[in-house]
Amino acid sequence: MTAGHPHVITLLSRPGCHLCDQAREVIARVAAQAGARFEERDVTASADDLQVYGEMIPVTLIDGEQHDFWFVNEERLRTALAR
Repeated sequence: MTAGHPHVITLLSRPGCHLCDQAREVIARVAAQAGARFEERDVTASADDLQVYGEMIPVTLIDGEQHDFWFVNEERLRTALAR
Protein backbone atom coordinates (compact mmCIF):
# COMPACT_ATOMS: atom_id res chain seq x y z
CA MET A 1 0.00 0.00 0.00
CA THR A 2 1.22 3.46 -0.88
CA ALA A 3 0.67 6.21 1.67
CA GLY A 4 -2.86 7.51 1.26
CA HIS A 5 -3.94 4.66 -1.01
CA PRO A 6 -6.05 1.77 0.28
CA HIS A 7 -5.05 -1.86 -0.11
CA VAL A 8 -6.73 -3.72 -2.96
CA ILE A 9 -8.05 -7.19 -2.16
CA THR A 10 -8.73 -9.37 -5.20
CA LEU A 11 -10.73 -12.58 -4.97
CA LEU A 12 -9.97 -15.02 -7.77
CA SER A 13 -13.07 -17.17 -8.12
CA ARG A 14 -15.05 -19.31 -10.52
CA PRO A 15 -18.80 -19.67 -11.08
CA GLY A 16 -20.56 -22.20 -8.86
CA CYS A 17 -17.76 -22.33 -6.27
CA HIS A 18 -19.22 -22.58 -2.74
CA LEU A 19 -15.83 -21.82 -1.15
CA CYS A 20 -15.74 -18.66 -3.29
CA ASP A 21 -19.13 -17.64 -1.89
CA GLN A 22 -17.81 -18.03 1.65
CA ALA A 23 -14.58 -16.17 0.83
CA ARG A 24 -16.53 -13.33 -0.82
CA GLU A 25 -18.56 -12.76 2.38
CA VAL A 26 -15.47 -12.60 4.60
CA ILE A 27 -13.47 -10.42 2.21
CA ALA A 28 -16.34 -7.99 1.64
CA ARG A 29 -16.83 -7.55 5.38
CA VAL A 30 -13.12 -7.11 6.17
CA ALA A 31 -12.53 -4.79 3.20
CA ALA A 32 -15.42 -2.53 4.22
CA GLN A 33 -14.19 -2.33 7.80
CA ALA A 34 -10.55 -1.77 6.80
CA GLY A 35 -11.28 0.75 4.05
CA ALA A 36 -9.74 -1.54 1.43
CA ARG A 37 -10.93 -1.84 -2.16
CA PHE A 38 -12.44 -5.22 -3.04
CA GLU A 39 -12.56 -6.64 -6.54
CA GLU A 40 -13.28 -10.07 -7.95
CA ARG A 41 -11.88 -11.83 -11.00
CA ASP A 42 -13.24 -15.00 -12.63
CA VAL A 43 -10.29 -17.32 -13.36
CA THR A 44 -12.23 -19.02 -16.15
CA ALA A 45 -12.04 -15.75 -18.12
CA SER A 46 -8.24 -15.95 -18.38
CA ALA A 47 -6.21 -18.93 -19.60
CA ASP A 48 -3.23 -17.62 -17.60
CA ASP A 49 -5.23 -17.29 -14.36
CA LEU A 50 -6.76 -20.71 -14.90
CA GLN A 51 -3.37 -22.33 -15.43
CA VAL A 52 -1.75 -20.68 -12.41
CA TYR A 53 -4.65 -20.70 -9.93
CA GLY A 54 -7.15 -23.26 -11.25
CA GLU A 55 -6.63 -25.85 -8.50
CA MET A 56 -6.32 -23.30 -5.68
CA ILE A 57 -9.63 -21.44 -6.03
CA PRO A 58 -10.61 -19.30 -4.24
CA VAL A 59 -7.39 -17.29 -4.12
CA THR A 60 -7.01 -14.03 -2.24
CA LEU A 61 -4.54 -11.41 -3.46
CA ILE A 62 -3.58 -8.28 -1.54
CA ASP A 63 -2.18 -5.56 -3.77
CA GLY A 64 -1.57 -8.18 -6.46
CA GLU A 65 0.39 -10.57 -4.21
CA GLN A 66 -1.02 -13.98 -3.28
CA HIS A 67 -2.18 -14.00 0.32
CA ASP A 68 -4.33 -17.12 0.74
CA PHE A 69 -6.07 -19.90 -1.14
CA TRP A 70 -8.99 -22.30 -0.55
CA PHE A 71 -10.15 -20.59 2.65
CA VAL A 72 -9.98 -17.02 3.92
CA ASN A 73 -8.86 -16.66 7.51
CA GLU A 74 -10.51 -13.43 8.66
CA GLU A 75 -7.96 -12.66 11.39
CA ARG A 76 -5.00 -13.33 9.07
CA LEU A 77 -6.54 -11.05 6.41
CA ARG A 78 -7.10 -8.25 8.94
CA THR A 79 -3.50 -8.54 10.13
CA ALA A 80 -2.14 -8.36 6.59
CA LEU A 81 -4.21 -5.25 5.85
CA ALA A 82 -2.96 -3.53 9.00
CA ARG A 83 0.61 -3.54 7.67
